[in-house]
Amino acid sequence: MAQLSAASTMRALAALCLVLFLSVLAGCSGLSRGSLDAARLAVFGAKLEITPEQVAANPYAQMLVQGDDFEALMVLGNDDAGRSAWYSPDRRIVFLRDGLLAGTVGLAQDASDIRLVGDNPFSRLAALQGTSPTLRRYDWMPGYRHGAMVEGELRRMGPEQVEILGTMHTLVRFDEALRGAGVDATNQYWVEPQTGFIRKSRQLVAPGLSVELVQLKPYRPGGTR
Repeated sequence: MAQLSAASTMRALAALCLVLFLSVLAGCSGLSRGSLDAARLAVFGAKLEITPEQVAANPYAQMLVQGDDFEALMVLGNDDAGRSAWYSPDRRIVFLRDGLLAGTVGLAQDASDIRLVGDNPFSRLAALQGTSPTLRRYDWMPGYRHGAMVEGELRRMGPEQVEILGTMHTLVRFDEALRGAGVDATNQYWVEPQTGFIRKSRQLVAPGLSVELVQLKPYRPGGTR
């Protein structure tokens, strides 16, 4: 028990040092306020307060990621053949492929890889009506559960008003019921009606764990990065 307490204390001290270091660095290099807020959240658990001005001041694409026990402002790091990597100051990483969750690092449970198998109805969301089947392959950590197959049914639900950074957007909601490999969950997507771009979503990472993703400064390949 003493060893566990000592380990927890060391982690807390390390996280506090990260916040102090980023605060000093911000004074010297203009590090974004959003990055500092994300680091403080990792230590103190306070809710992030992000303004449109803060997002606009950062030249990089930005995404808000929320889980059951964390909230992080992530910045686009790189795009590797369509698999974009988003980083938070507290060393979490989220990978996306065309707006779909493709993997995570640093969560309570991680998916080292998530990929669609066969037909990809998400490539035609702007025109998709009714329902369409999906099939995904998940690799989960810890536990080395590789190749877990999860079936889904993607359904167009209709338009909804969604607020992002104080601005209302008319987006089309899609629900995707997921079953198999211990999964009983629903992914949700809010999509730009003309382009099919996923602006907001709630997606499964692993059984019992989902994250909400909101594109604050969207990354569109060939555009803003």
